[in-house]
Amino acid sequence: MGVEIREVKTRQDLKLFINLPAKIHKDHTNWVPPIYMDDWAFFDSKKNKSFSYCDTILLLAFKDDKAVGRIMGIINRRYNEMHNEKDGRFCFMETWNDEEVFNSLISYIENWVKEKGMINLVGPLGFSDKDPQGFLIDGFDAPMVIAANGNFPYMPQLLEKIGYDKKVDCVVYKVDIPDKIPEIYTKIYDRVISRGKIKVLEFTKRSQIKPLIRPIFTLLNETFKDIYAFAPFEISEMDDFANRYLLLMDPSFIKIVTNNEGEIIAFFIAMPDISKGIVASKGKILPFGILQIFRAQKKTKQLNLLLGGVKEEYRGSGVDVVMGVKMFETAIKRGMEYMDTHLELEDNVKMNAEFKFMGKTIYKRYRIYNKQIN
Repeated sequence: MGVEIREVKTRQDLKLFINLPAKIHKDHTNWVPPIYMDDWAFFDSKKNKSFSYCDTILLLAFKDDKAVGRIMGIINRRYNEMHNEKDGRFCFMETWNDEEVFNSLISYIENWVKEKGMINLVGPLGFSDKDPQGFLIDGFDAPMVIAANGNFPYMPQLLEKIGYDKKVDCVVYKVDIPDKIPEIYTKIYDRVISRGKIKVLEFTKRSQIKPLIRPIFTLLNETFKDIYAFAPFEISEMDDFANRYLLLMDPSFIKIVTNNEGEIIAFFIAMPDISKGIVASKGKILPFGILQIFRAQKKTKQLNLLLGGVKEEYRGSGVDVVMGVKMFETAIKRGMEYMDTHLELEDNVKMNAEFKFMGKTIYKRYRIYNKQIN
């Protein structure tokens, strides 16, 4: 019984592609489904602006006319040009523990990127670091969160078996939220605030945040420019990103710092974990899934750190501590017990040093792989 690889070309094909992971992860306790409304927009080249500067291909694998695997191939032309690279990418790969299916999908993508002049294949890696990246290699018992891969252990094992090596690891820390903010942080906070050179903005309504989306993401472009796989947001992408996630955000967990001229110089964005609500709604927001998500958001004890950045000339000034204190104040008030830091590159020395200083350890590790193919 051979494997047939078919390119996704019709809406029915795309439906199979989007729904296949739920079948593969049917008995996977920690798996969190996607929000399907988002998936339909994400894989739509007319709605997702990232398609405009990338070559892409979506594939399904079949055995006996049954879908048994999927993969996406990407060549981010803009990123390659900016960084003088010739890398292709694979992402959103899902299979059962079937070596033949797995190898057939990877081999197809290898040949596809090779024909387009690429010399390396890296992944899992999407359009940018904002998409789920890396195979989970450590921390399989920990709960999954949105925007992160929730693969089985056999996926990286199968990939390593065919010659893929480590490109870079991303790590996740679990930070206990204290009952009381440590004195060392409150002293730094008081000292920085007393200078009168900055202002902390806090929010109670999503409508207050919307006018600040573009300035926030402009700063994000500046602060993330040297991060591996980061692709700068264009104006239209800033608006799209906001439209996708703003409904799910809790405005009280967005902290912004401005200078005396009103310029945004730093921000933290976190959100109460909504994974249990997504699982309960099976990834379907409408008609009643959104209520389950909001209910989970109110009940959870876990806070997920999504994004953060400090303007370069303000780093080391204590601005990050000011935001951290404000975030912890809100988290304590809401009864949060711990925070998932989301993915940090292992070579982000400053951020990793800060978490280690806080006495925190890595509890999940994701690996992006690389193979020279030409």
